[in-house]
Amino acid sequence: MKQQSVVYLSAVAALLIGAYVVFRVFVRNDYRRKGKLTLLSSFLELLICFAYACLPYIYNPPCWPYVWDCKPHSPQLVALLGYLVTGIGVVLGFGCMLWLGLRRSFGRQVTDLYRTGPYRLSRNPQVLGGFLMASGIALLWPSWYALGWAILWMAMLHLMVITEEEHLSRVYGEEYARYCKRTPRYIGSIWIPDFFR
Repeated sequence: MKQQSVVYLSAVAALLIGAYVVFRVFVRNDYRRKGKLTLLSSFLELLICFAYACLPYIYNPPCWPYVWDCKPHSPQLVALLGYLVTGIGVVLGFGCMLWLGLRRSFGRQVTDLYRTGPYRLSRNPQVLGGFLMASGIALLWPSWYALGWAILWMAMLHLMVITEEEHLSRVYGEEYARYCKRTPRYIGSIWIPDFFR
């Protein structure tokens, strides 16, 4: 168990450092120099998200990847809630990507500022969808590791969000500032500090 904790904490640290380098160095430089992401930065973003998705293999039971063959390790009501939260997260996360279009979702194309649909309620509904997916999975296989995994999503993607906000402020100026005043970064009045600026 102690070895598993060391491996888990090392992987979390590596992911946070990797996310910082990708979002605050590569992506930030692309936005400043080119006004959009290069293929390399888009690939690195996907790589960080893929590495994040692989983290549960360190601590979840061996049957975890095969959800249909493995019963959740939580009571039935909690498991139902986990499936519901995961499902909502999938619809919200991927639905928002389709709403924006994949090129915009991956920073490859910037045309106009989206403020309609889900973007009326949150400036980052895709990030919320990902957090709901991670939280739902954590409810299905509850542990301190799973809780940390869900929180890690927000920590990593917050780095991406503050980088994108810098870029959008440069591109849209006062229009984006007005949008930020009207629409929360994530949801409601939840405040997450701007670490790693």
